[in-house]
Amino acid sequence: MDSSSISSTAASFVTLKFRCFDPTSAYSATPNHRRSFVTSSRSLTPCATNSNGSMATSVNSERKIITGEAGYVLEDVPHFSDYISDLPTHPNPLQDNPSYSVVKQHFVDVDDSVAQNIVVHQDSPRGRHFRRVGPREKVYFESDDVHACIVTCGGLCPGLNTVIREIVCGLYYMYGVHKVLGIEGGYRGFYARNTIPLTPKIVNGIHKRGGTILGTSRGGHDTSKIVDSIQDRGINQVYVLGGDGTQKGASAIFEEIRRRGLKVAVAGIPKTIDNDIPIIDKSFGFDTAVEEAQRAISAAHVEAESFENGIGVVKLMGRYSGFIAMYATIASRDVDCCLIPESPFYLEGPGGLFEYIEKRLKENGHMVIVIAEGAGQELLSEIMHTMDQQDASGNKLLQDVGLWISQKIRDHFGKKRKMTINLKYIDPTYMIRAVPSNASDNVYCTLLAHSAIHGAMAGYTGFTVGPVNGRHAYIPFYRITERQNRVVITDRMWARLLSSTNQPSFLDPKKISSPSYLLFESRRQGGFVKYEMKSMQNALKQLVEKIQECGLYFRIIRNHYSAFPINIAAELTISK
Repeated sequence: MDSSSISSTAASFVTLKFRCFDPTSAYSATPNHRRSFVTSSRSLTPCATNSNGSMATSVNSERKIITGEAGYVLEDVPHFSDYISDLPTHPNPLQDNPSYSVVKQHFVDVDDSVAQNIVVHQDSPRGRHFRRVGPREKVYFESDDVHACIVTCGGLCPGLNTVIREIVCGLYYMYGVHKVLGIEGGYRGFYARNTIPLTPKIVNGIHKRGGTILGTSRGGHDTSKIVDSIQDRGINQVYVLGGDGTQKGASAIFEEIRRRGLKVAVAGIPKTIDNDIPIIDKSFGFDTAVEEAQRAISAAHVEAESFENGIGVVKLMGRYSGFIAMYATIASRDVDCCLIPESPFYLEGPGGLFEYIEKRLKENGHMVIVIAEGAGQELLSEIMHTMDQQDASGNKLLQDVGLWISQKIRDHFGKKRKMTINLKYIDPTYMIRAVPSNASDNVYCTLLAHSAIHGAMAGYTGFTVGPVNGRHAYIPFYRITERQNRVVITDRMWARLLSSTNQPSFLDPKKISSPSYLLFESRRQGGFVKYEMKSMQNALKQLVEKIQECGLYFRIIRNHYSAFPINIAAELTISK
């Protein structure tokens, strides 16, 4: 499929990438099978080096990409100098900071970058990189001129207060910034609530508390009102803590600020307890959530093994991604079955969940089931017709799959199998996100906060921060909002889980009987729609035809069973 055949069909795409994978390795089959495009709303232009091999830059409203020799690609973040000319720079105050006197190299070189892929073959291109975080030798703000603000949006997550504390203390002690405001109640707090001044004394000790001292909310994003408030208050650094929806809002704020030509840095710190933000290694609060989930699993195991035919069911967080359930299961080693959104299951018949439960009860006399809140929603939606209901952030409203599956198990074994069971259902969903962050997450939150501060002071804007292969980097907003990170059930981590629980795959045999069956998933208005592609040869053609009806995100998530040596995967984002 060449670029000309794509461009006529996909002229309105913001990004379009097709990748061919060898299913045995999950890596790109060959460089010849891969095409990447950087596009605007009007054109589709391949990203390439100049004919002389020198660095080439492609900049538009969507992305800023620098390419170099040997396949080097830097996905850069915006900078004040991109849209404001003749800005003065100042020496970094850290060079005179006693705390940094022990550091051999005070500042990060502006050309340092972090590789997205670190597992490569001998002839692999250098691949995509992100700009490395850290203090720069020159800054674009004088300390007395900085007026920063912090806002937290969306659901709670362990570590929010730690990030707030470290932004305030980092600005104060590293850069001598004394004017920091806290925006109360999420995005709407910019124009509907009071602000509170934040000082090291005020935030001292808040890292030992759960939640956020600033309060939070979903929705309430009005870009024009928010930027008006930022401008009226004289704010020139905005730190936004939130998930993918919040980061999309931060991106919109940055675009409006750039349109107005304001010298205001917008820095995002990604937050999600589900660990579903792509690119970064993990999200803060995730380790704490997994650790806290162990308490519920341990309680379920004690209950289950204390009764004849005891069954413990634990529901954990995970709307679209089952990372908490998967890692908690692997860490516990007491779980017999883990159900996540990425791995469909069915209840009755050979190879179904009920058959496996009966088998485990006969073998062990008890069992523990961990289920993510987003698992099995397609089964519930057939009964309750609630696929399109959303909350204020646009997230799909989920039915309580834990209660539903518990009742289904009771009905099956009590009424159909005439078998006495003792089932206990435990739902620690909101308990695990309301606790203070553990030691590991506290350290992680400190690094995130300091990374954001260094970036804003150096004049970078429109970025988020996070570790990529263990090294912290500045990442463009679009890279963490264009898709969600999900468990790949063909990866080794899921195989480790299966070896721990000994559970079957639960794939419906009717669905895998066809060697060319493909399961497609569309995220539309927070819901999921599935499509079957009847032949691999027509998959790309049908994919393009389905694009316009699939909303903002569409991808092939699984080839359940295929006789073809190469699986075709596509990821794309569509402009409205």
